[in-house]
Amino acid sequence: MGLNFFMSRKIYYIKLLTGLYKKFIKALIVKKNESNNAYLLVETANFYNLVFSLQRSSLTQFKVLNDVCIVDYPEKIDRFELSYNLSSIKYNFRIFIKTYTSAYVPSISTLFNSANWIERECWDMFGVFFTNHPDLRRILTDYGFEGFPLRKDFPLTGYIEIRYDDEKANIVYEPLELSQEYRLFNFTSPWEKIK
Repeated sequence: MGLNFFMSRKIYYIKLLTGLYKKFIKALIVKKNESNNAYLLVETANFYNLVFSLQRSSLTQFKVLNDVCIVDYPEKIDRFELSYNLSSIKYNFRIFIKTYTSAYVPSISTLFNSANWIERECWDMFGVFFTNHPDLRRILTDYGFEGFPLRKDFPLTGYIEIRYDDEKANIVYEPLELSQEYRLFNFTSPWEKIK
């Protein structure tokens, strides 16, 4: 059993996936590298049914959710690209499922326990709402935090300054003030003095 057998088994597995789930899959991309990873592009409406089938089918058995990655493309209509990384331990195969959305995605926390906190983090940082999530609340920022810090349209300085006040012996939330008084703007060039 050499490398050719291993690669042909993966190609057979990819063909099996496309045959079984062609009604769900919008596009299939196979990266030609040492691992032959498969990337499935799925519409948001078919996403939950595809993941459910991939997990429960005896031919696939994708039982492990490794990670969820989000990329923000503000110029697109569906600005968020979500990439789910699933593994099948039995068949030694990894698959990436990509979907695009502008607002919401079905939650898969009922299928994978690890998706619970990952989806909460995605909502907290990007504002992608996961429908039917049992506990969708902030996980990394404060509960009173406004906005979603990893969106590309989020201001770099934020909106609120948080500091500890010694007089009140408490944490104080204040609107952010950017003072310019200590900055010295010198518009002359150092090269103008040289003749």
